[in-house]
Amino acid sequence: MSGDARDFNNIETRAVIKFFFPRPGKAQKEIHAILTEILGEHAPSCATVKNWVAQFKRDNFSTSDALRPERHKTVTTPEIIDKIHEVILEDRRIAAKSIAEQLGISCERVRSIIHEDLDMRKLSAKWVPKRLNADQKRQRCQSFEQLLDFSWHDPNYFLSRLLNMDETWLYHYDPETKQKSMEWRHSGSLRPKKFRVQKSSGKVLASILGEGWRGDQDGVVLIDYLPKGQITNAKYYSSLLVQLKDILKEKRCGKFTKCVLFLHYSASAHRALAIQKKLAYLGFQCLDHPPYSPDLAPSDYHLFHGLKKQLKGRHFSSDAEVFAAAETWLDGQTSEFFLNGLQKLEQRATKCIELCGEYVE
Repeated sequence: MSGDARDFNNIETRAVIKFFFPRPGKAQKEIHAILTEILGEHAPSCATVKNWVAQFKRDNFSTSDALRPERHKTVTTPEIIDKIHEVILEDRRIAAKSIAEQLGISCERVRSIIHEDLDMRKLSAKWVPKRLNADQKRQRCQSFEQLLDFSWHDPNYFLSRLLNMDETWLYHYDPETKQKSMEWRHSGSLRPKKFRVQKSSGKVLASILGEGWRGDQDGVVLIDYLPKGQITNAKYYSSLLVQLKDILKEKRCGKFTKCVLFLHYSASAHRALAIQKKLAYLGFQCLDHPPYSPDLAPSDYHLFHGLKKQLKGRHFSSDAEVFAAAETWLDGQTSEFFLNGLQKLEQRATKCIELCGEYVE
């Protein structure tokens, strides 16, 4: 006995099962065997036959599919996308849940449209040092146009002439970051707790002078620590410049015969008239660095970030231990590390000009 599978649809196949169901001795396996003989490879599975036999035993003899809940029509239409976009433009802080309630659609659909169709994401505000006015933005552009003029003329010569100076506080104890305190736990384990801790009162101000590192030249030329009870003023800073001159004469004869490009930041001691005269006397050409611009200072966005990350979470009992830890880390950095920081300066300066003086991310 052979049949054509095209003559049997699902409902007709179920009718055959229903026909054999009440007959004595016709178990589900026998019914499945009969259907297999008739339909061949198109026969329903034994499990399907079993399910329909069980349904008929419950006195439910309908061979039609059970009614399913009505499926909602899709809401990802151009009109809905435009409405969501308009709502977001009116209030960029609005929650996806509020948008869903306004438009009467699911929150999951709103998130899908925002991320996939509008290609938007919610970002928190980034802290910046200051709200810059038009004059300060213009000053930032002008200062770094000058720097880029030197760089574009001869990049290698520029980096080999550049001296970079900045100051930072180093603490006897600086709490570790949240990221640094992460630890592996099992999925069922409790989340570790971290208590808020303040920085120690013991600290020291470090002045670090580096250079445009090429070849086998060292990264840091001079490190000096402000003595206890002394303040950073023109006199102290002038003495640092004299030390720098002596070091360059002794170890960097080639650099001192060139015109040194000196990049330091807009602290009051650095802007003093006595310092400007001292720099001119030493033959240093000072590059202008605008105020409120840590995003364009290699020490802030590159050098000090790595140094302080290394020191965070460590306890030091004296200034000498802080000095040793800082200098060990600085000595361990390669020339490529320092060079990378200066190359980023050129990239950031270019981006600052493109942004018309705004802060660089």
